[in-house]
Amino acid sequence: MQIRTLLAGSAMLALLAGCATGTQQGMAPGAPATAEQAAVYEGTLPCRNCAGIDITVALKGDEQASDAERTFKLDASYREHPQDPPTEHYEGQWDVLSGTASDPEATVYELTPEGEGQVYYFLKLNPDTLELIDPQKRRFQNGEALRLTRQGSQAGQ
Repeated sequence: MQIRTLLAGSAMLALLAGCATGTQQGMAPGAPATAEQAAVYEGTLPCRNCAGIDITVALKGDEQASDAERTFKLDASYREHPQDPPTEHYEGQWDVLSGTASDPEATVYELTPEGEGQVYYFLKLNPDTLELIDPQKRRFQNGEALRLTRQGSQAGQ
């Protein structure tokens, strides 16, 4: 049990590691790159040193689009963090992977930022819900706390 908690904590630390080195560009949290084609997912992830991490992911393109047409923007802001870090901002390409360790039919989105930054993996639970998973495509024990919900009623995904 402690190993799983440690693994989940380590993954979250990896997620937060870009805190001091992330690039800050002008996208406001919650604002998609192009609203007419972006699917926007939002949620609050747990944080050891703060009240939570507000995450907004805007995915442009769909699963059938070419690689160049699938882009993302990700913003992460920290609530009540003692060091008050700036909002992290990442942009890059996303890809569709098939299968997880426990479900060969699952759909996983791999978000690869341009330049520095870690790759993010999200399991598509349904068209309206993504869940952060580890790089080996395994779900965390506290997966319910790692979910992002699609905003608005935009078609796509």
